[in-house]
Amino acid sequence: MRNYSACIEWLFAEPGDEFSSRIDSAAEAGLHFIEFWRWTDKDLDAIERKLKSTGLKVSSLVAEPMIPLTDIANREVWLEGLKQSVAVARRLGAPVLIAQAGDDLPGLSRDEQRAALTDTLRAAADILKGTGVRLGVEPLNTRIDHIGYFLGSTKEALDIVDDVDRPEIGIVYDIYHSAVMDEKTEDVIGGRVSRVVHLHIADHPGRNDPGTGTIDLKHRLDWLYAEGYDGVVGMEYRPVKPGRDGVTAAIESLGG
Repeated sequence: MRNYSACIEWLFAEPGDEFSSRIDSAAEAGLHFIEFWRWTDKDLDAIERKLKSTGLKVSSLVAEPMIPLTDIANREVWLEGLKQSVAVARRLGAPVLIAQAGDDLPGLSRDEQRAALTDTLRAAADILKGTGVRLGVEPLNTRIDHIGYFLGSTKEALDIVDDVDRPEIGIVYDIYHSAVMDEKTEDVIGGRVSRVVHLHIADHPGRNDPGTGTIDLKHRLDWLYAEGYDGVVGMEYRPVKPGRDGVTAAIESLGG
């Protein structure tokens, strides 16, 4: 049986609620994992208390600061932030930190930006070594949600990870973003499933609940697991069916 992780930035979110209370809602829905984005704007003590009381685990969170890794001038600041992010991940028991490449920068060639990103990820691997935490750089769609983003291609993201060639570094594969870019999972992942440290899902159009759009999410997940993926599936979507019933329907649409 697959493990699903609720992104509580969107799932179980109610106006004016206490962020950590969403962990209770995820537990009541029968989930075993949650995830969120930034940690610097969260009450980590409250989150830690809820994790202990519910028994839920954190599957991933974002490595901060969120600044372009395509700009070599940001490297040292980002690496210092990564050290703090690793400490938070270890405190909360999260095995994955998520990094975004940043936007395509004017005045710099793609080769220059790719070299800066690659070298920064190599340095990140040294910080991560022995911590039990892996970093996933995330390709995003550049057609709807992240116009101007540097890394829109899953294949290019995997090529960069291959160039880094460290077990601490992989990709976050978001099936929604990939499908928006007209990518077929089998084609872009190929024999490199071991490089995928975390999955995200949402349907299209709308980036809503699985089962509400046209993406063959179940087929893609079936293929990834058949090829050896054994991690968690992050449910990172804007729910049109709120609460427990909506999550249950989404998981059922994916084959449970």
